[in-house]
Amino acid sequence: MKTVGLPHDEDRGAGRRTGAGSAAAPAPLVTGGEGHTRAAVVQLLLEEGPITATAIGSKLGLTPAGVRRHLDALIESGQARASRSAPWQQKGRGRPAKQYQLTAVGRGRLGHAYDDLAGAAIRQLGEVGGEQAIADFARKRARTIVEGIEPVAEHTPETTTAKADEIAEAFTDAGFAASTRKVGAGVQICQHHCPVAHVAEEFPQLCEAELEAFRDLLGTHVQRLATIANGDCACTTHVPLFVLPITDNASPKTAAQPAAVRTNDSGRSAE
Repeated sequence: MKTVGLPHDEDRGAGRRTGAGSAAAPAPLVTGGEGHTRAAVVQLLLEEGPITATAIGSKLGLTPAGVRRHLDALIESGQARASRSAPWQQKGRGRPAKQYQLTAVGRGRLGHAYDDLAGAAIRQLGEVGGEQAIADFARKRARTIVEGIEPVAEHTPETTTAKADEIAEAFTDAGFAASTRKVGAGVQICQHHCPVAHVAEEFPQLCEAELEAFRDLLGTHVQRLATIANGDCACTTHVPLFVLPITDNASPKTAAQPAAVRTNDSGRSAE
């Protein structure tokens, strides 16, 4: 399997060439009581940061060692940072105390209402322009992600595989954590993350537009085997390597439809 590397934090949201949006990777899971305490520390950093470790311990009833453990973990994961208090903030003598606050990465990992806002915007678009307006929007978004990629010039297993790799790289830059893998007489494009999954549940036009973009660039029939929006672990698209190019008799819409029925093979192939 060829895996396209995830973008660095400073590259997130930069897109491939045009600023395609992306989503930050989910924070590591902390279970049990530790998870609730960590969440409380994060909430305090969000609402009152910059804030000292002493203040955090006082507000949450934590020991200094407990506070340090959570702050060290947040700093190590890039979700928080420390800085020295300004002289005017210092109380008493001695070295200025450290103050802690969330980073952009930390804020990006918090729950937010972006999905609700996006869903409301697309619903309004549909009310004004109808289903066609939603389809046009989805198509433009997909084309923005792959902008700069030329359609495959010659249909061979090698060129098709290379083009699939290029598409996966573009989608990784857009926050989809995509990779490719050879499966039998085909190659699969696997999107291990979908930054618009919740919106795509309501508006499958987003998934259909991606398939259409794949088909246009690869010049062949592609089949969606699984989608995150349908509850699968990844969005998996099968690209045959030994097929004839699309003809006028082929139905583009059929090629762009996500799979309606999930199979056990789709789950295994996406892992």
